[in-house]
Parts: sequence; structure tokens; C-alpha cells
Amino acid sequence: MRLLATVLGQDLETGRDGVLRIARKVAPDRVISTVDPEARHGHKTSHRGFDGYKGHIAVDPDSELITATAVTAGNTGDAEPAAGLIADLTEPAGEPTGDAAVYGDSAYGAGEVLDHLHTHRIDAKTKVQPPNAPAGKFTKDRFTIDLGTQQVTCPNDVTIPIRPVRGHDRHAGKADFGRACTTCPLRAQCTDSKTGRQITISHWERHLAAARIRQQDPAWQSDYRATRPKVERKIAHLMRRRHGGRHARMRGRARIAADFNLLAAAVNLARLATLGLVHAPHRGWALT
Repeated sequence: MRLLATVLGQDLETGRDGVLRIARKVAPDRVISTVDPEARHGHKTSHRGFDGYKGHIAVDPDSELITATAVTAGNTGDAEPAAGLIADLTEPAGEPTGDAAVYGDSAYGAGEVLDHLHTHRIDAKTKVQPPNAPAGKFTKDRFTIDLGTQQVTCPNDVTIPIRPVRGHDRHAGKADFGRACTTCPLRAQCTDSKTGRQITISHWERHLAAARIRQQDPAWQSDYRATRPKVERKIAHLMRRRHGGRHARMRGRARIAADFNLLAAAVNLARLATLGLVHAPHRGWALT
């Protein structure tokens, strides 16, 4: 089993005086530092930002040892390095992995992560965000989505075919209830849009829907609540140090990644000491 968690760009422009400065404008991948061009601006929440990098870890929940680390730019999604963090569970590729499971919060409940886990026969214990709608309107789960027939049925029992979206693959699409919404008695509870309600079908819709159903099981919830907090405790162990955790000691992603990995190794040594690891003559290392 593995637990996943994440620890928490501007362009340059030449001024009128000919001096190169950080541009005060919005850009998708802005460089924020002239001395560390790989650093980026990121957000923990919509109101809490930071500059620099993200540290990601995978933890074995039984021994509480860190099994893998990764460092990415601050604007990288939490789920992006997930495949690399659990590579020990998915290699060699294509072989069954037994009773392997991966736990993570909703940041790791993305469709591509669920698909990766499903492909490698790993039990997905990553939380998926429930669907939401503005102003208390009908959420997406109130609609019956039949991927087999490529149709969506609304709460008023109106069925609309899923049409493919240009530029997307055949698994993604939209169901447009525009005309049906005109005389629908439930319209006020469903949408305020003048063009009616639209339901978007993701490429990963099958995995996301199955995950939302699965996580309603009380047994699933109990297991999740008992296991996933262990990774939060491990993050706290990493953050209590003055260096390598919250604040990096050097510049550049490669160097910071090496330092973060070294910090994880130090935390693992402390954990092994707690578990009673000793070295005996003629026996080598063993847990007492």
C-alpha cells in the first residue's frame, strides 16, 4: 500500500531604462526569479499562495517509511508526479500487483490517476470530489449517465444523446438539454442559463463515477479515515526541520529534489530507530 501527499511563473521584461525585471502580468508559466528560473508561483488554496516548489512523498502505511519523493515547480498539479511515486507498485508493467492499494486526498482523485491505478490493478483509495452546482441546483449525479448508449437522462426523465466535443477524444462529450429546458417544470431547480442545462462528460467519466459510488461505502470511509492521516503525520515530521522541508537551502529543482530526498532518508532513519532497528554481529540489521 502507499499513501500520497504533497508538501507545500513570471516572464521577464526590459524596462525603459534597459534593465531586465520580472514582468508584472499574468502568464500560465511565469518565471518568478532571475536567480532560480525553475521556481514558480503556486497556490495551496485560492487565498493562500507561495513561491518556489512542491515536495511530494509516498509513504508505506504499515511501517510509516517514506518510499519515494519528488519535487516539482509550484504551479504543477499535485497528481502529476503520482505515477512516479508509486512506480514500485506498477513495475514490471502489465503484471498483477496483488492486494496493492494507494491512498490519497482529493488532489489525487483525478481521472488520470484513477485510470493509472485501474490499469495496474491497484485498489484506488483516493478521494474524489463530489459534483457541485451553483446556488444549490441539481448536481451532475442527479442525471443518469449511460456511457453504453451514450445518453444522459435528466431528473425530469428527458433523455439526450451525448455529442462528441470537437478536439477531444470519443470518450468525452456533452449532453445539451437546451430545448427541453424551455418548458421543464424543474428548470428553476436545475439551471439559470438562458440556453438550458449542459452536462459535460469527461474522458475519465467511468472511473470518476465508479469512485464516487465506491467511497460512499461505510467500510471504505472507515478504512480511509484510519489510514490516510498517517501521511499527514509524516509531512509534519518533514516540516519540523529548519531546512529541506518548508524552506529549501539551495536553488534549482534538481538540487532541491536531492536535498528533499536526503531529508526523507533522515526521517526514515529516525523511524527505523523507533521501530527498533539494530545491528548485531553475524546477523546484520534486524528489527527487535
